[in-house]
Amino acid sequence: MKNIIIIAALLSGNMCLLSAQNTLTAQEKKDGWQLLFDGTTTQGWHNYRSTTINPQWKVVDGALTLTEKNGGDIVTADEFENFELKLDWKISDCGNSGLFYGVLEDTASWAWAVYATGPEMQILDDKCHPDNKLETHRAGALYDMLPCSKATVKPAGQWNEITLKINKGKAEHWQNGTKVVEYTLWTPEWDAMVAKSKFNGWKGFGKYKKGKIALQDHGDVVSFRNIKIRKL
Repeated sequence: MKNIIIIAALLSGNMCLLSAQNTLTAQEKKDGWQLLFDGTTTQGWHNYRSTTINPQWKVVDGALTLTEKNGGDIVTADEFENFELKLDWKISDCGNSGLFYGVLEDTASWAWAVYATGPEMQILDDKCHPDNKLETHRAGALYDMLPCSKATVKPAGQWNEITLKINKGKAEHWQNGTKVVEYTLWTPEWDAMVAKSKFNGWKGFGKYKKGKIALQDHGDVVSFRNIKIRKL
């Protein structure tokens, strides 16, 4: 009987932990946080240049998950300017994905994809994805422009907690509790970084102070949870 009680208590504790995902505390609500994912539906997200979301994006065990390739990149319904964004992600073995901000959802020929306008905080299995050969392509980096100051990413299949903060041009990337990248947008230094990257000459890249948040389909299974944002 004692063992049964202990097991029941552990199960109850696990249920509490599960129920705490994709929710806001009273203090978070007071501080202005809002959920971008409710934990049960894909509401609030749609494929880039679409009004719907492809079926490859599903909610699996309380996580917004790209279950197979050809799901397409997805974006938020709303645009954000100065904000702090938090989320958890986990990637499949040797997988690749990304978190984008400042995305202009537009039909112009030069805005053909989320990465045509939005800078990226990289999501990667640093252990075995080929992009690990470049420091600016590893998890947490400002993709193709700035590397992380420290390697903090967890192995494939484990959850990583990240924060992206953009406030009046000041940008910070945090990964698993450590600030790994910082930079200032729309300055001569920023322009120089872009000029040295693969984005050199791209008409709309990194130009927009207000835009959508995007999650990438790079062909690999990837999951997101606890996606929340507050305006600054």
